[in-house]
Formats: sequence, C-alpha cells, structure tokens
Amino acid sequence: MIFLHRLVAALAALAGLAIPAQAADCAFRLKPASLAGIAAVGDYRPTLQACTAADGARAFAIRTMTVGGEPVALLADPEALTTRLERAACWTCRDATEDELASTRAGRAIAASAEAPGIKHRGFLENAGMTRGARVGAFVTGDLCPSRRPLDRGFFGELEATGPRAPVALSISGLWLERHAADFRWLEGQRDSGALDIVWVNHTYTHPYWRKLPDASNYLLSRRVDPEREILDTERLLIANGETPSLFFRFPGLVSSDPLMRTVRRFHLVTLGADAWLAINQKPRPGSIVLVHPNGNEPEGLRRFAADFAQGSIARPLEPLTAAPE
Repeated sequence: MIFLHRLVAALAALAGLAIPAQAADCAFRLKPASLAGIAAVGDYRPTLQACTAADGARAFAIRTMTVGGEPVALLADPEALTTRLERAACWTCRDATEDELASTRAGRAIAASAEAPGIKHRGFLENAGMTRGARVGAFVTGDLCPSRRPLDRGFFGELEATGPRAPVALSISGLWLERHAADFRWLEGQRDSGALDIVWVNHTYTHPYWRKLPDASNYLLSRRVDPEREILDTERLLIANGETPSLFFRFPGLVSSDPLMRTVRRFHLVTLGADAWLAINQKPRPGSIVLVHPNGNEPEGLRRFAADFAQGSIARPLEPLTAAPE
C-alpha cells in the first residue's frame, strides 16, 4: 500500500496536483518534544465502525478524533487484540453493529470480562473482569497509579533479564504520566530499544482515592467522578504523547460496580483484574495475571516479585497481555 501511495504522489506531482500528506503514510504518531496535554487531541469520540484499507486489511475503529485538524482513528485488530492509530483517510469505514464485533476474539474477550463479576460486596464489586490468562506462562502487569515517588527501574531490569522484548502491561493513570514525564520517556526508550514490549492499559486519569472512605463510595464510585471522562481523557493523554491505548482497562483498587462494568463494555474495552496481587500475599500460578506497583508506592509487592521470580514461582515464559483472552 505504501508503494501505491508513493506512485500516486509521483504522478500527482508530475500533473502539478497537491495531495494530502497522509496519503504517503497511514500510520499516525505524535511525538512532542515535551509533555503534551489532552488538548492536542480533539473531538475524541467512542465509535464502532468496520473499516477496510486499500490493500484489503480490515479492522474496527473504536475511537475517532482530530489532531491538528486531521482525522485519525484508533483501530483494533479484532483477532490479535492489538491497536494502532491511523489516518482516517486511509480507510473506508461504515457503522458496525455490536453483533459483528461479538463474533470476533475481541468481542468475546470484552463480553467475558464484563460477565466476570469477581467478589460481590454490598454496593461494589471487587476484582471483576479477567483475572487469568489462557496460557501457561505468567502475565505481568504493573500499575502506575498517581505517585510522587520515582519509577522503580530495577523492576524492569529484572524483566529485561529474561530476554529481548520482555512483555509487560502497564496500567497507567493520567496523573502519573503528568508527574513523571522523564520516567514515561525512559519506558518508551526501553520499548524502542527492544528491551520491553509494553501494552498500555487504561487506569483512569485521576485514579480517585480517599483514604478514609469505604470501597463502596471510593475510587470510581466516589461522588462527582465522571467515569467516562476518566477513561477517555487517559486515552487522549497517551495519544497526545506518542503512545497508543490498548483494548484493556483496569479499575483503580480493582473496585467497580455493575454500571461501571457496563460503561467499560460500551467503550469496547476488556476489564482486567488479577489473581496474584503480590503485595496482598496472593500466590502466582501458571496463567496468573500478576499485579505489582512499580510506581514506588508498594515496595513489598516488588520485593515479593523478585523473590518469586528468582525461585521460579512466576511461571515462564512471560506472556503478552494480548495473549491472555481465549
């Protein structure tokens, strides 16, 4: 398709015609010199569209937006469960039905996670969503909740020692990114060098938490919290800073409710829980979704990770999160 675009560009130049810049390159990525705000990504809308490219490639668009006046789409591969940002001009899209998505691996994963309520408490759900993966190896996830402490880079060194492109899913909050630009760029550098394979999981923008409130009125269940904005603004901030949101979402504190689960499903995201939150002494098993906090707030979980990792209690090989759903 790139060759075709170049041929069209050459013919247009000979004819003295101007063509849009996006015709030569469909992939889209902002790479600001310094940390950018969400205002860089405008008209951000959830959608569900079936899209086809000139070479016959197919994908679902789950978000549309404009960046610098240019239409851009967040596309999902419904079988690989990967996402990418592309210029909308490169795709022909039509409105799709939920039934069309439901027949795909992504549709099944979204539905299955929404129907896994975890532990029911009065007024809230605990650890709802996907808590185990379909493979034998472990799925390592690290939560980047808001923190004033530095990123624990040593944790990532342990992962990198397992081999190139060590998979890790990072649940990122918008406030963590705002306060840790250098750490965020360091993580990008580790990824770009081939040391890490990072999946960015949405962990809400502000990650609301009040120390003295019970779970039933805390986190996203707090008063005056807009769950939709918490989800969508995190995606916008990632895009504004050169990254691509994934199909995965994790609730702050792993606390949710039936209405919140429906919201995540409506946005076509897979709710992610964990069956091995190491800091609360949950033991990893083959296929575990392992949860630690490399944001400096939970050193006990990282200490246990190092011990379990060294002893082989965390199953090998480490698996990418996109391989977790059936």
